[in-house]
Amino acid sequence: MKKITLALLGLTLMAACNTTEKKEKTPEITNEETKVVKKTYPKNLAKVFDAHGGIDKWNAAQTLIYEMVKPDHTEKHITDLPSRKTRLEGKGFTIGYDGKDVWLSQKDSTAFRSNARFYHNLYFYFYAMPFVLGDDGITYEKADSLEYEGILYPGFKISYGKNVGDSPEDNYFIYYNPETYQMEWLGYTVTYSTGKPSDRVSYIRYGDWQKVNGVVLPKVITWFKTNKEGKVVEPRSSVTFSNVSLTDKTMENNMYERPEDGVTVPKG
Repeated sequence: MKKITLALLGLTLMAACNTTEKKEKTPEITNEETKVVKKTYPKNLAKVFDAHGGIDKWNAAQTLIYEMVKPDHTEKHITDLPSRKTRLEGKGFTIGYDGKDVWLSQKDSTAFRSNARFYHNLYFYFYAMPFVLGDDGITYEKADSLEYEGILYPGFKISYGKNVGDSPEDNYFIYYNPETYQMEWLGYTVTYSTGKPSDRVSYIRYGDWQKVNGVVLPKVITWFKTNKEGKVVEPRSSVTFSNVSLTDKTMENNMYERPEDGVTVPKG
């Protein structure tokens, strides 16, 4: 009798173990479930990205570094591309964005006289064209062509969703060469100080490029003057970028953190 009881107990335990094993099995994941949804862009804008090395190559990069040459000094800009954390090293000052706050560290109150929050990613957006126009939260519309010296440059208007960045009311206009699809012009509006939409468009010409790790990025960008009718007329000023690095390496996180002498810059 004891043998029968033990045998039945053994069978019961085996059945319980089998049931447990079945429950603990990880369900199979189908190809459909693991499929990555690829973001789509207007056809001609995708061609612009391709003409500059491809949006996928840009998205695979982790860190962008460049030096911006100014008349009296050179600024070094470092950006963590996935998070957009930033560090700017200038003459007597350092500006950073740690993913939450913008901070400013300076030797004295006269080292940096502008708005650090507005400035911390200003040139990054100008420099990282056209790829930053592939960010999330963007709406694309076909824009009227820009005419300069008898050439028509087709383009797109870029606008942002609410609560996207510090200035969601800003608009960008990208214009490209109709034959090569390489970016030629950028138009933009600025609303940061007022918070109200602006109809005044400023223009930058992109004509001098350099290839960095397979991606085509600006070497020089030039602001142009406009007449009363808003037509582009002549060059106004230029900025040169040097020692550019685009890498898949991530910098130490403490590079972007506020130092002890740094002050958090409030919004507005």
